[in-house]
Amino acid sequence: MTNEQPNNALHGITLETILNQLVEQYGWEELGRRIAIKCFTDDPSIKSSLKFLRKTPWARKKVEDLYLRSIKR
Repeated sequence: MTNEQPNNALHGITLETILNQLVEQYGWEELGRRIAIKCFTDDPSIKSSLKFLRKTPWARKKVEDLYLRSIKR
């Protein structure tokens, strides 16, 4: 039996993929303006941001919400 999630737009997309696409679309500076968290504004990197986002549910939710808004354009 497969574990399908037809109503979940994030199903099958990794946090790393989401973050890479947002950085490509907005850049670190704009991403830090849109989501004011230190891992985006102070010496940002994919690795450090992923580490923080995986430990911090509220920040991950903000990133996922921005990603969902950006793909609906």
